[in-house]
Amino acid sequence: MIQPGGTIGILGGGQLGRMIAMAAAQLGYRCHVYEPGRDSVAAEVSAQFTCAPWTDEAALARFAENCDVVTWEFENVPVGPLAAIEHLLAPHPRALETAQDRLKEKCFVESLGGVPAAYAPVDTAEELADAVDRIGAPGILKTRRDGYDGKGQWRLRTARDADAIRLPDAPTVYEGFVEFACEFSVILVRGRDGEVRFWDSPENTHVGGILATSTLPASEMVVQQTPAARALAAQVAEALGYVGVLTLEFFATNEGPVFNEMAPRVHNSGHWTIEGAATSQFENHVRAVCGLPLGDTATTAARVVMTNIIGEDALTAHGCLGDGDAHLHLYGKRQARAGRKMGHVTRIAAR
Repeated sequence: MIQPGGTIGILGGGQLGRMIAMAAAQLGYRCHVYEPGRDSVAAEVSAQFTCAPWTDEAALARFAENCDVVTWEFENVPVGPLAAIEHLLAPHPRALETAQDRLKEKCFVESLGGVPAAYAPVDTAEELADAVDRIGAPGILKTRRDGYDGKGQWRLRTARDADAIRLPDAPTVYEGFVEFACEFSVILVRGRDGEVRFWDSPENTHVGGILATSTLPASEMVVQQTPAARALAAQVAEALGYVGVLTLEFFATNEGPVFNEMAPRVHNSGHWTIEGAATSQFENHVRAVCGLPLGDTATTAARVVMTNIIGEDALTAHGCLGDGDAHLHLYGKRQARAGRKMGHVTRIAAR
């Protein structure tokens, strides 16, 4: 167990790190952020900040010497340099290795009995044509590595669209279109002792590949499919020896839950837990990585709606403060670019 006053290292300097650091401070911990970019909203609320490239072994070693445990706030941290500090990491970097490659991720989940959309690896135009011929269109081509919030993705409405795509200089995977009624996520926390707790699954909507809203209670279809999705998520966590908060995203279909992707970290669709659950995903992540008892994950409101604030909507976000049920979180980002997550607002209806 990490004693109060200890230091939690956070790899990555974005808003998720910011909210982890704020939860850690409440439990008496200091945070030390490691981030290559100088403009870090997580560093603004942390005790220490190391600004250095991921490949700077000396800087990473000095950072680790200052930390009692190290976690991450986004899954594109390069795995290679982390070998030297693996003994401090929670979760284990095998979770990063799995989630960073969409093909590896799908094969891993499939090996546990999960059902992803039909897929095929694509490295050449000929392989793309074969994949579309076998799986069909519509579909979506995604880079296997990197890419998030709709980036690194190309939608194919018909087989002819494949001819117009200029493949990136990187491996990709083609996924068939899933006929789904709605989308939802399973968010769990797993402690160092193997205990697993789940939050209620929100129903999610996306606009332009970016999460727009997460709503509780979810539809009856999501409620019915949550047990099977939770069982898969628990298997994933167990197989990875996972410690901390883990999220799996699903499509609710007439055939049952179809796996979309996993995020080995706290997740945008769990932001509602700050005001809407007995213990937030951020506090429970801190509890888990520090070896503390996990907190109650029960939903504490009759209805919860979390809405992302994107781009220039942040400039007028304070207007929601006149609503008695609104809880505003702005992340302190200076530039309100199109498609950039600037904050969120959670509206709570009491029981």
